[in-house]
Amino acid sequence: MTPPPPRPGRGRRRPAQAFDAALDDAELVAARAALAQGRWQSARTLLAHTDDWDRRGHRATVLAREPYTAAWAREWLLAEPDAADATLLLALAQVHRALRGKEKPDGARGACARAAALAPDDPTPWLGLLLLERTLGTEDEVVRVFDMVRGRYADHHHAHHLMVARLAERHPEAGPDPLHEVYDFANWAAEQAPADSALAVLPVIAHAERYRVLALAGHEPADPAASGHWTGRRARLVMKAAFDWWLEWEQDGHPRRLVDLNFLAHAKSCEGRGAEAAALFHRIGPHATPAPWSYPDRDPYPAFQAARATALGTA
Repeated sequence: MTPPPPRPGRGRRRPAQAFDAALDDAELVAARAALAQGRWQSARTLLAHTDDWDRRGHRATVLAREPYTAAWAREWLLAEPDAADATLLLALAQVHRALRGKEKPDGARGACARAAALAPDDPTPWLGLLLLERTLGTEDEVVRVFDMVRGRYADHHHAHHLMVARLAERHPEAGPDPLHEVYDFANWAAEQAPADSALAVLPVIAHAERYRVLALAGHEPADPAASGHWTGRRARLVMKAAFDWWLEWEQDGHPRRLVDLNFLAHAKSCEGRGAEAAALFHRIGPHATPAPWSYPDRDPYPAFQAARATALGTA
């Protein structure tokens, strides 16, 4: 039997310093709150009216993170057994449960396959599988699933971030290698994308992810601001290109732009470019993200606050 929803007015509150994966998507926040009360119709309406693949992936994965989502997705399927969006939401919820060790990975893989079969053109079921395989899969499987996402939407933002994070973890023993494959992949993806694509920031993401790996392996200081990783010629060129792209295009309607802005503000802070970092912090507002402020193993909220205060001159 499905557990009852929380009592009205007693919904789970998020701590003031919590990171909210919904970012600034007010419609998503409202649908998530309704889902917490068992009103899955709001999620149904939200997903039915979301046809942008990046936004659809963002909304579905955020809804799926909540511990109650699997139960209410099953309720939805009882009412609409062939609902592709309900099948998708259940599959993504099972992925998150598997990543938390609450479910067997093969069950989540099968759920993603069922969701993909109901919506062959939708990259989102494959994004769910990529979320799983990025942590648990072989390299060949990660590449295969990424190709399935990219074949449906070549500029998929979240999928490229996941791929960069996985590639950055290859050969940590090699130390600071400017020719590491993660840089080549990020540059290739940015060059293949349209001029206004947010993938232009991907080389900065690759730089941060490689720092995470190198610092955990002991090749870089645990304090990113003390690392030369951010001040070399190649790093400066990458960060300037990404910042210049942001000034020209900004893409203030992209659902995951705040993820990019956090990475870019982190990079500019580590580089010591306070004025540029300040401009980014103004755009970020309260919407901090755990990555990359947690890199390599820091408490992310104090790290974000300290960098912001330094950039804005309020430290």
